[in-house]
Amino acid sequence: MKKTKQTAEVKIRKHKTTNSKLLSFFNDCKWQRQLIFMILPGIIIVFIFNYIPMYGALIAFEKYDSTKGIFGSEWVGLKYFSMFFSNPLAFRLIKNTFLLGFYSLLFGFPAPIILALLMDQIRRIRFKKVIQTISYFPHFISMVVVVGMIKEFFAADGLVNSLREYFGADVISFLTQPSWFRTIFVGSGIWQGIGWGTIIYLAALSNVDPQLNEAAAIDGANRWQKVLYISWPAILPTTTIMLIFAISGILGSDFQKVLLMYSPSTYSTSDIISTYVYREGIQGGRYEYTTAIGLLMNMVSCVLIITANKASRKLTENSLW
Repeated sequence: MKKTKQTAEVKIRKHKTTNSKLLSFFNDCKWQRQLIFMILPGIIIVFIFNYIPMYGALIAFEKYDSTKGIFGSEWVGLKYFSMFFSNPLAFRLIKNTFLLGFYSLLFGFPAPIILALLMDQIRRIRFKKVIQTISYFPHFISMVVVVGMIKEFFAADGLVNSLREYFGADVISFLTQPSWFRTIFVGSGIWQGIGWGTIIYLAALSNVDPQLNEAAAIDGANRWQKVLYISWPAILPTTTIMLIFAISGILGSDFQKVLLMYSPSTYSTSDIISTYVYREGIQGGRYEYTTAIGLLMNMVSCVLIITANKASRKLTENSLW
């Protein structure tokens, strides 16, 4: 009888706790109803255009027939997934995609942080604004224009080869040699995004109390020590969150840029999963096969972001959730 009474009391307590939480939730919603109404159109748009079409991923497991529709087509299971891994190009595609993403992360992620820390040390406001404007400008250039500039600069008769000839070096056909594709891709990406990436870190650095730097200067700290013990800890939580996002997108190399830059002569280092999906799916009409590949990439990206978030929570106590 005692156990029965105790069990009943526990259930009553849980029920009361649940009711109080729900009541508190609805009270918060009522109190913040204006903010909720403001974000409601965005939520509806995301739901309509991002969540409702997700049922289309079912064709990755079907022999899709447009006359029968998605729910009436023949179910084939994991046929297209195994077809991709048995493809002789699969290893090259995965390798190129991973390496482009990894090199972009390795060299591109620290660049805005370093620039933000350097800019934070500039005391002349006018000079700082000039540097910011110059570094931000490439972000606003269209990707088509950026790739056009790259092709002009690195052409056989372009600026880079003209400088090489001036100093007595041989002319290199950069855009047709596979060994140069990743270097040009990553380097141009850093140039285009470094200034824009500093905005978040400069915003975090603006919250640092100036009295900390003044106190450190009185104690004899130099600029490097100020950066190491004041500025860097201030942006560490922001850096951690941005790193998690960057790791999750390691397989999402800039498809548009690769598509505009690559050529059949550089396929060995430039052909990635996204460009292969474009050729096979959009141009070749193999929708089921390419949907399976895209779904596989999304699953891997999901695993990466969960793993990175868990590791970050254990190592730095900062995480997305």
